[in-house]
Amino acid sequence: MSSLRSGERRGCLQIQETVAIAFSLLYSCIALLPRISNNFCSTVFFREPDAFSEDSTPLISSTAGLIRGTASMDLQGRAVPSVDRLRVLLMFFHTMAQIMAEQEVENLSGLSTNPEKDIFVVRENGTTCLMAEFAAKFIVPYDVWASNYVDLITEQADIALTRGAEVRGRCGHSESELQVFWVDRAYALTMLFVKESHNMSKGPEGTWRLSKVQFVYDSSEKTHFKDAVSAGKHTANSHHLSALVTPAGKSYECQAQQTISLASSDPQKTVTMILSAVHIQPFDIISDFVFSEEHKCPVDEREQLEETLPLILGLILGLVIVVTLAIYHVHHKMTANQVQIPRDRSQYKHMG
Repeated sequence: MSSLRSGERRGCLQIQETVAIAFSLLYSCIALLPRISNNFCSTVFFREPDAFSEDSTPLISSTAGLIRGTASMDLQGRAVPSVDRLRVLLMFFHTMAQIMAEQEVENLSGLSTNPEKDIFVVRENGTTCLMAEFAAKFIVPYDVWASNYVDLITEQADIALTRGAEVRGRCGHSESELQVFWVDRAYALTMLFVKESHNMSKGPEGTWRLSKVQFVYDSSEKTHFKDAVSAGKHTANSHHLSALVTPAGKSYECQAQQTISLASSDPQKTVTMILSAVHIQPFDIISDFVFSEEHKCPVDEREQLEETLPLILGLILGLVIVVTLAIYHVHHKMTANQVQIPRDRSQYKHMG
């Protein structure tokens, strides 16, 4: 069954890629119409369908017929407006073809040995373009009535990203996005990644980073919120975020906890997002389902140094002790056979 579905997806992808390429070629050709005096593209696309060669594909023939029929209505008017209208039509078709390009999004959290960590994969046109592994928890403050029903007190809801979440995503050359929904869409997390190029003389060729986080939560959901005042949908957004900065072509890995503050639409409330066991790559994935070389976060590097430093110091201390003992042993053997000169002058007469 899985192989059959995989074959169907590959077939759909091939058809959609063909449509996208065809419309791209059509739009490019029509864009050159005003500059070509002999209207070469017009002679190709406006002739009768039977004028095409026998080996022409039905897709091209039907597309040309559609364009010919659309343009024939405008040929009664001026030529330039007809080209403009046709260009708009083809731009619409080109955009629709791009949207039709299938994006497979998979939740592979069941493969994780950590029950708190989720694994998400976005695949576009049969190729992995975004991978994300992380555990996420949100600390959300909310108001409830005090026992006197006059004062308000603040409680906290701890909302963890659970397995089995619904996931969506999109990939781009310089911008990628991951969306996760759980608990019947009561909660939604959106993470936006951007890729930036830099002058190679000043450092790396480029970097990517997490530029925006949005968390939508419903305080009327009874599992985490108990009798919340002003219950309903609220949105928490990051502000001027630049996190997980990583050199282009590498994945970001960090086992330590990281916190991101989000300003909530609920007045005077700040939501705290806690990430841990993070491994993310939203750009430049070379192999399917395989992360590129890891870029460790500074906290992990410091913790690794703190773990290895005692071992290094112990080895150095042990080496110093061994060297000291060796020097003492050699010195003792060299001085053992030498004649000992007595310190008492009266003993000199016994010498010789």
